[in-house]
Amino acid sequence: MKPLKFEPLLKSTIWGGNKIINFKHLNLQQEKVGESWEISGVPGNESIVADGEMKGKSLNEVVAEQKDRFLGKENYQRFGNEFPLLIKFIDANTDLSIQVHPNDEIAHKQGKERGKTEMWYALPCDPEAKLYNGLKMKITPEEYKQMVENGTITDVLAQYKVKEDDCFFIPAGRIHTIGTGCFVAEIQQTCDVTYRIYDFKRKDKDGNYRQLHTKEAAECIDYTVLSNYRQEYKPVKNQGVSIVRCPYFYTTVYDLDEPMTLDYSELDSFVILIGLKGQATITDNEGNTITLQGGESIVIPASTQTLKVEGTLKFLETYV
Repeated sequence: MKPLKFEPLLKSTIWGGNKIINFKHLNLQQEKVGESWEISGVPGNESIVADGEMKGKSLNEVVAEQKDRFLGKENYQRFGNEFPLLIKFIDANTDLSIQVHPNDEIAHKQGKERGKTEMWYALPCDPEAKLYNGLKMKITPEEYKQMVENGTITDVLAQYKVKEDDCFFIPAGRIHTIGTGCFVAEIQQTCDVTYRIYDFKRKDKDGNYRQLHTKEAAECIDYTVLSNYRQEYKPVKNQGVSIVRCPYFYTTVYDLDEPMTLDYSELDSFVILIGLKGQATITDNEGNTITLQGGESIVIPASTQTLKVEGTLKFLETYV
């Protein structure tokens, strides 16, 4: 089975910017594009195969047809016909809302399919780009409610300046938001459940305040305080560097300027490659070739044994 490339789902938002269309080398006009959903099995927002013999099929149709050959045996037993990861590019022209996501257990109690753990990898950001990730001091649930009401919740959040290649892990339960000027690749569980805690008293295009989910969010928050919420790693040329390992995905960054063969013969999972910068030709063990450049994402089926990457390309590799 060949590697697959999908049509992006571009979403305009009240906080969206103008980076995504250029980054993805797209020839179209769309205002305030905040998100490009690159690989998605979310019902109603399913990615569509862009070319080849499966062109026009949805990601979930591919999973249902190919089953463990596409997902991997353990993944297919675990997730069935639902693709387990959601990949996005996000461009924040203004701050997103302060938010939190439930874990699997709480999501089930709230009638949702699953929780949402995610990570961000920074693309070229604006010079003053910042984000919030985690609590910087201990607060109680009662203090949390008071701070949401009086608009001071950001006072207790850890704030970080963000530059290209920074990485942040956001487990379910951690308060966070992407700030003005941030441009990131996001890898997350397939889940579209977001609870808004605070939205800076902004109004939507119709003049209404956006809905907050104070009660639902309060049930989800992990009040643990850490000294550092940034993923620390040392970049190395021409080899994979692990940046996030969690129960929901493993992610590695590669920065190649010489040919490299990736060996997946012992891996029982699909693999997603997310192009960050440059371009390469990718050839699998069956001789199928596909190009990958910055701004593109491809899915490698679990049946693939090896991939040869030839070119100058920085990319993320992620799998379950």
